[in-house]
Formats: sequence, structure tokens, C-alpha cells
Amino acid sequence: MTDPMIEAVNVSKDLGSGAAKVAALKGVSLALNGGELTLLMGPSGSGKTTLLSILGCMLTPTEGTVRIRGRSTGGAEPEDLALLRREHVGFVFQSFHLFPTLSATDNVRLALDIRGERSRRAKAKSREALARVGLPHKLKAFPRELSGGEQQRVAIARAIVGNPSIILADEPTAALDGENGQAVMKILAGIAREQGRAVLIVTHDPRLLPLADRVVHIEDGRIVREERRGAELQ
Repeated sequence: MTDPMIEAVNVSKDLGSGAAKVAALKGVSLALNGGELTLLMGPSGSGKTTLLSILGCMLTPTEGTVRIRGRSTGGAEPEDLALLRREHVGFVFQSFHLFPTLSATDNVRLALDIRGERSRRAKAKSREALARVGLPHKLKAFPRELSGGEQQRVAIARAIVGNPSIILADEPTAALDGENGQAVMKILAGIAREQGRAVLIVTHDPRLLPLADRVVHIEDGRIVREERRGAELQ
């Protein structure tokens, strides 16, 4: 069995301080393997986004350990965590986070810019990523010229252009209708299975269940159960 791409071990996270302190996560352990699409589901306030942020090195745990490709983040300086994010993690958000004055190609290329890739090859990689998500005909389009589903595809292209081993997505279909949501999910599932990446998706949407390899349920800061599923991908 291969080692996990990313792993949280007995992670706890307190938010706030004093009387306002809340235990957002309580001893959570979760390992994500390459080639799998995992859904993280639970009610509002259950700790889903906090766990996603810790796995993505945007928050540090109060207790416990996170390992990315076998490397512990414990004691890492902010610069080291930023490097781990750039090298290994791609993010997809509910609200797309595209720059309105940049074309689709340039929005994707931003992910390479922050890695120091500014060559002609970076532009070619951006075009290839857009083609991979089904937008080879929208290279020069600005966000205002794209539908919501197309904007989310640009965001996915930006997440994968740097070839990260882990994709973390926070409610990526919440702003989309059912048809576009399913299309985006199938792209993410294909990225997991065809490219061997670990994909974790936070969602409330039960319509996405058929496309998952694994579903993790979290409540009150604890993982309460997990299930394996026979994923459908047509």
C-alpha cells in the first residue's frame, strides 16, 4: 500500500480565546490517497472548512500533526508552509476567485507566476490546463464572458496547472446549477483517477455522492464515520 499523499494525525484546533474559544476540531485523523476523490460532509459549523484549511497549510493545528508527502508540517515556519502549498496543494473555492481584468489563460498562469515560472512555457502550460477542463476555446475570455460553470473550470485549471499532488475544494459546486455542478465534479473525479491525485471536496450536496470513492462525515469537530462507495464516472 502506498503512503498517503496527505495525512492529519490526531489534529485538534481551537478558534478564538478566553470565553469565546471554540474547539473546532477534536482529535481528527484523516489520510488521503492518490487516485481517490473523497467527500467531506457535515452540518454547518462541524469543522469541515477548518480541517480543509489545516490540510492546506493555511491554518496550523493546536495539537496533532499534518504530513504532506511524508513531510511533517510541525514547527514549520510560515515561509516553509507557503512553499509546501505551492509545491503540493491546489485549491478550488466556491466563489471562483478569478481576477476580472485577466483572461482565462492569465488567471491560470497566476498559479505559475507565484512559483517563479514566467517563461513562454508557463503560458503553454496554462493553455494545456484549460484544454484539460474542456475550455480550449475560451483562452482569451474574461470572467464576465464566462458562465458560472466555465469560471469554475478556469479555477480548476489554475489549481492543477502547477501539477500538485493534492486538490482541496471548498463547496466547488455550491454556486452552480445541477448540470454544471455534475460537470465540475466529473472533472475533479477524472483528475483524481486519471492523474493519481488526492482530491478532497467539502460539500453539502448529496447529489455528488455517486461520484465519490469515499465519504467522510464530520460532526462537532469529530469524524463520526466513513464509507467507501462504488463511484460512477461516465
